Amino acid sequence: MRKAISRRPKMADVARMAGVSVTTVSRSYNEPDAVSEKIRLRIAEAARSLAYVPNVMAGSLAAARSKTVAVVVPTLNNSVFALMLEELGGVLNRRGYQIMVSSSDYVLEREEELVKSLLSWSPAGIVLVGRHHSRGTLRLLVEDGLPVVEVGEYLEGAIDSNIGFSHRDVGRRIGRHFADLDIGRLGLALVALPGDHRAADRAVGFREAVHEAGLHLEEFALSERASSKGGATAFADLMGRPERPQAIFFSNDMLCLGALFEAGRLGIRVPDDVKLCGYGDFDFAATSSPSLSSVRPPDREIGRRAGELLLERFQGEGAPVSINLGFEHIVRASG
Repeated sequence: MRKAISRRPKMADVARMAGVSVTTVSRSYNEPDAVSEKIRLRIAEAARSLAYVPNVMAGSLAAARSKTVAVVVPTLNNSVFALMLEELGGVLNRRGYQIMVSSSDYVLEREEELVKSLLSWSPAGIVLVGRHHSRGTLRLLVEDGLPVVEVGEYLEGAIDSNIGFSHRDVGRRIGRHFADLDIGRLGLALVALPGDHRAADRAVGFREAVHEAGLHLEEFALSERASSKGGATAFADLMGRPERPQAIFFSNDMLCLGALFEAGRLGIRVPDDVKLCGYGDFDFAATSSPSLSSVRPPDREIGRRAGELLLERFQGEGAPVSINLGFEHIVRASG
């Protein structure tokens, strides 16, 4: 007796079960707005019953572009990018698109390799973080001609479209805030990874504001990823110097949390002896004791706007734009 060979369900099987044409099933996946909600639900139920999985590559061969959007972020170990990706994916998923996510580890050459690989899948569009890219990456994207959205920074002269804010202005805002409190000695704890240009821009803005106010500045740079341990190390070093800071700006909330822990171990009172401010407004910032001042980037709005912008471009609507969403400086108990 021959063993039965299982067959992968096809679009025609879904069409028969749902009582519609194959064309309608195809349209429900590729152009969901062109099919009524009642029919879409019937098709979706049939697909679930049959365990049907659309052949994405087959669709991409016919349409020249797949129903995917490629995304390259510097790291996956950061809630800032996680929130952006969650919102971006949600907006695109509702219109039948999926995201493919890769991490460059803050290395431009790695980003170029990833972009080259991702373009081989014929994505409908691509999202990159920041404004710094290799010449090879720029050439690949210009030659391909697909919609590109650079996110996380506001810039002029983008490859295509851009949604973000000025990290330099973030640093300037915090520097001016401390200066307005009549604080004469300031500190800066910076994660100085070679490819983290956004953190570097925040540091530049902070230094500018401190210099303009004529204040004293002590700095500590870490060459490793942001961690509470690194923040504790930076805090202990800065507070052990002769010109002990009265307020410190950290390039990441995780560093700021480590500094808060170290302050407790050293018997240094926050904010009475030293004020602290981080960046990112991570969940723990509002619930720490004392709560941590921070800067809240518009991560979710960046993801949502990027998704909406791409969908417009996929429909042949809209034009390249640059959008400055700004940011929010949140002053809490730590100063």
